[in-house]
Amino acid sequence: MRPEALTGGFAAPPTDAARAFRAVLDVLARPGVIAEVTGALPPAPLSPAAGVLALVLLDGTTPVHLAGAHDCPELRDWLAFHTGAPVVGAAEAAFAFGSWQALQPVSRFATGTPEYPDRAATLVIEMAALSAEGPRLTGPGIAGATRLSLPETAAFRANRALFPLGFDAFLTGGPRIAGLPRSTIVEDN
Repeated sequence: MRPEALTGGFAAPPTDAARAFRAVLDVLARPGVIAEVTGALPPAPLSPAAGVLALVLLDGTTPVHLAGAHDCPELRDWLAFHTGAPVVGAAEAAFAFGSWQALQPVSRFATGTPEYPDRAATLVIEMAALSAEGPRLTGPGIAGATRLSLPETAAFRANRALFPLGFDAFLTGGPRIAGLPRSTIVEDN
């Protein structure tokens, strides 16, 4: 294991993890809301926000998939030290990290079963930037409507059509994070 894998975690784990976990829950409960999270300094190409997600949501029993450039020795070592999460193939993953292009096709990720819809994957989509512009979002947790920059709309619309099955997503860019649960209705501009 590389020595740099030992750094980049929370400085004050109990406090930092509690604040980060609250922010993560908030953005997933209120789709389209963009929050800033801090405390993680993971190796590239993982963003600080995606690093925070990894620190608060992964552990030794959480299978994770690293797509594209995210599947590198530095990131594997960092995740192994800080979370213990096993790296697996896409079909077995509870969480997947990567750019939208690297995560394609999203149909290879678990969407749950009628008996266990919670056995779906959560995609952590790394974006260059996040903004409150783009496709219109409506549904649970949204008062009226909101907007969020998405890498595309077709896949998220198809995902919503599977409800209560389907993947959940977090979008990250730098220290910014937004949540997009499968229950969210995505409409073109």
